[in-house]
Amino acid sequence: MAGAEFGGAEAFFVRLVIALHRAGLDQKVIIRENPARAKILRDAGIEPVELPFGGRFDFATPRAFKREVNAYQPDVVLTWMNRATLMCPKGDFVHAARLGGYYDLKYYANCDHLIGNTEDIVEYLIEHDWPGDKAHYLPNFVSAEMGEPLDRTKFYTPKGVPLIVSLGRLHENKAFDTLLRALARVPNAYLWLAGEGPLKADLMKLAEELAIKPRVRFLGWRDDTANVLCSGDLFVCPSRHEPLGNVVIEAWAQGLPVVAANSMGPGTLIENGETGILVPVDDEILMARAIRGVLEDENLADRLARQGHAAYQDNFTEAQVVEQYLEFFDKVVG
Repeated sequence: MAGAEFGGAEAFFVRLVIALHRAGLDQKVIIRENPARAKILRDAGIEPVELPFGGRFDFATPRAFKREVNAYQPDVVLTWMNRATLMCPKGDFVHAARLGGYYDLKYYANCDHLIGNTEDIVEYLIEHDWPGDKAHYLPNFVSAEMGEPLDRTKFYTPKGVPLIVSLGRLHENKAFDTLLRALARVPNAYLWLAGEGPLKADLMKLAEELAIKPRVRFLGWRDDTANVLCSGDLFVCPSRHEPLGNVVIEAWAQGLPVVAANSMGPGTLIENGETGILVPVDDEILMARAIRGVLEDENLADRLARQGHAAYQDNFTEAQVVEQYLEFFDKVVG
């Protein structure tokens, strides 16, 4: 996995390989050089191989990748995203790649099987002439372990105020600008925004322009996602573009009601009015109305939280997803 320093796909990669290790799978893990990620894996009993996964003039990584494959002699090589897939050597193994978005399939021409983490991504693969019997839906999972609420006073947040939490890369696709504009229409509520990214300075400036800066806390990248989520009263996913919406599943796991923009992932996951509230993409007025509706109606908030948690338990637990991955490996090798 040649991932970024932070990100949802990267975080799930770590969760999955640790879960597969716990399930007894014999695996060799190769990642882009990342001391923090490597430490998490080592603490779980996995010794990763770290390679540069650089640009077009990185000739060392493909050679090292090939050496590792030849030495390990795997039955399956599972690559994540474009770069690792493109650098994977050919060999006497089944090459599967996992896609968490609508990627250009030119990078996947040498693969035997493709995995989409949503049913819509699988449909996208088939629509782009990938064989249907070699396109597979395997969802993400999140931990069932409940977080410990953080001390609000450490983040200069009064104890009694309504608290909205949101998290993700501070990128245009995530539409945190829309969330800030919605917050300006929700008096007294505070927002904890966890994440890093290129738009951090712009978002901080926008919060100041909207006169809501005293009610917004930029938490930076957090490894204690569960703790952040369970500290709030409501989770909001404002994304313009969100193939899966893993953050929605994480909020469900922590028993939090959800309001989300009706982008592809959340719109597929959420049953509107039952497991969350969906609003049009980039509509801060309706988003603000939905936020106020949940924060002001305790019965609605409780129902959304309970039914969202039930959806998590029915479809997205570690045990269920790990079993599906193991069955997939057996199937493609057999």
